[in-house]
Amino acid sequence: MKSLLLALGLALVCGAQAVHIPNKVEGLDIREVAGTWHSVAMAASDISLLDAESGPLRVNVEELRPTPQGDLEIILQKWENQKCVEKTILAQKTEDPAVFKVDDHGERKISVLDTDYTTYMIFCVEAPTPTDEHGAMCQCLSRTLPVDDGVMEKFDRAIKPLPMRIRLSFSPTQLEEQCRV
Repeated sequence: MKSLLLALGLALVCGAQAVHIPNKVEGLDIREVAGTWHSVAMAASDISLLDAESGPLRVNVEELRPTPQGDLEIILQKWENQKCVEKTILAQKTEDPAVFKVDDHGERKISVLDTDYTTYMIFCVEAPTPTDEHGAMCQCLSRTLPVDDGVMEKFDRAIKPLPMRIRLSFSPTQLEEQCRV
């Protein structure tokens, strides 16, 4: 009986923890990620996070702008109120140069998993606790189109240890209509 209670207690504690994003970029230089990007693939822990009409994390990154304070402005497109809107979100720096904090529908962390600065960047957004409304979403960004197959393989390897349930990738034609893909 004690073993059963212990197992149940551990399951509840583990289930209530936030999604942990491992293996972040060491010593990220945010000045090097500045510029135009294209969202070429997304993955999420829950399909509702990427729903084209209402998914809270279904965003298309267009540009990254480092600030003099070391924060990162993220210019993105999102489908809201039956139209495509451009938004600017401020990602605040943390002690870890590869992790940023965003206060958008609750505090979230953005972790840069991998980048070569010139071709691709892979990042994940995690919420404080995984529930039906919260979870994790990862994106693969590319500087140019079409994207190299090697980059997509790196994205697949990066998200493999994470609890991703859905994965989307976009062709150059789909990217022209960023908000509706």
